[in-house]
Amino acid sequence: MLRSVMTERGAAVPPLAVTADVSPAFAQILSPDACAFLARLAARFEDERQQLLAARVDRQQQIRQGAFPDFLNETREVRADSWRVAPIPRDLADRRVEITGPPERKMLINALNSGANVYMSDFEDSNSPTWRNVIEGQIHLRNAVRREIEYTAPDGKHYALKDKTATLFVRPRGWHLNEKHVLAGGKAMSASLFDFGLFFFHNAAELLKRGSGPYFYLPKLESHREARLWNDVFLFAQDDLGIPRGSIRATVLIETILAAFEMEEILFELREHSAGLNCGRWDYIFSFIKKFRDRPDFVLPDRASVTMDRHFLKSYVELLIATCHRRGIHAMGGMAAQIPLRNDPEANARALEKVRQDKLREVHAGHDGTWVAHPGLVAVAKEVFDRFMPGASQIGVAREAAGITAADLLAVPEGDITEAGLRLNIDIGIRYLASWLSSNGCVPIYGLMEDAATAEISRAQVWQWVRHGVRTGEGHVVTGAMVSAAIAGQLEEQRRELGATVFDAGRFSLAGRIFEDMVTGAEFPEFLTLAAYEYID
Repeated sequence: MLRSVMTERGAAVPPLAVTADVSPAFAQILSPDACAFLARLAARFEDERQQLLAARVDRQQQIRQGAFPDFLNETREVRADSWRVAPIPRDLADRRVEITGPPERKMLINALNSGANVYMSDFEDSNSPTWRNVIEGQIHLRNAVRREIEYTAPDGKHYALKDKTATLFVRPRGWHLNEKHVLAGGKAMSASLFDFGLFFFHNAAELLKRGSGPYFYLPKLESHREARLWNDVFLFAQDDLGIPRGSIRATVLIETILAAFEMEEILFELREHSAGLNCGRWDYIFSFIKKFRDRPDFVLPDRASVTMDRHFLKSYVELLIATCHRRGIHAMGGMAAQIPLRNDPEANARALEKVRQDKLREVHAGHDGTWVAHPGLVAVAKEVFDRFMPGASQIGVAREAAGITAADLLAVPEGDITEAGLRLNIDIGIRYLASWLSSNGCVPIYGLMEDAATAEISRAQVWQWVRHGVRTGEGHVVTGAMVSAAIAGQLEEQRRELGATVFDAGRFSLAGRIFEDMVTGAEFPEFLTLAAYEYID
């Protein structure tokens, strides 16, 4: 336990307590000065974080009672005014291809070397937040910033950074998550502040010295008030460590249905620190299900049929691009889930063509860049954007979305609910959870890269279908008993496929129990990762 430190007003700040093992290597990243900075962040911002999380609960209750989201009356002047965000830093002018993944050492090196313009190192949806993953991730990032990171694989292959690497962004965990291994004032610390604070403390000055800056992606915001809290954190952190104001830049993922109604306001709150908005499509679909889960008229069809050409998603994309370009900043596209399939040339060609078509849709819509999940897809995405976006971005191309209304954003897509779709949701949900519980938060399943966001769609759909007793295209009503039987059958099939040894070591039985509890219970668990977090170290 560390000694008490002082706030800027002279009041004592409770020391942090770390409840997990701290090796000598971990102690370097969790230095006394770094922990003192984390303690100051927690003391200053935890109460407001809790207030905003309580506001989420209140908002959900209002929706349950029939109050649909809409554009805010109280911020009409913000939307009407002609403000713009701060000028774009030089190393963020061209973001046409961004690659994402957890801060695992080999993956981090490959992503930085991939030829992408940006690498977003992810502590959130693609990272299982074991203590080791979280702290080693910070160590790897510190070493990467200083170009001191290397890796030698068991087969002897050596990995090191090239002369030219992608610009680094970091995605901390969302406001709703805690870091249970670190107590601030006797309570688990905000995982957002922990991830942000450690990276900023160790790397902000070094990044500026190297001609870049501390750049972040902000996940799962639900309101402009939550963006305001991040902006306050940025101001405090910069002042506290003597970093010039405006050095931080942050791209906000618009991945909740509520945030879609406050895009202008979110940019306004972060305007000194803004790096634009991103269409976080998979979490957005999950949020659509979650927020309207109690309404039978908001039931979505099979996950595979909820594609980006559906009206509610197309409207969301158009509104985001128009909003960003009006304010002079990047509108980033989302993730194509396909990955290269090297052992099946025909299937690989089909996967690459799906990626290409997705990126064509994005560049023609007006996006200034896009995401990929694998280095093997960088060239595909870059070829599309190079061809149809010859400049660094499309920010100068005005896009109109004046006709988009709340009804457009809330239009429920039609489509079939099938028993094959139900089984696939169960299969993917269990496989992903088993991987996450085994410390891997990013896993290829059936040729798609699954992370927490895509797995959330699977489990949310199953709960929604049970909750409303939907009838499948085959004529059967989806019930809790039917789902439980399907889960048991899926576990048996996975056991046969993988073999008993791999199955038992892979925590599939535990994953099945957690998944069943989440999809058959009377109440909807807000996040898969919250429910499963207690089962990891």
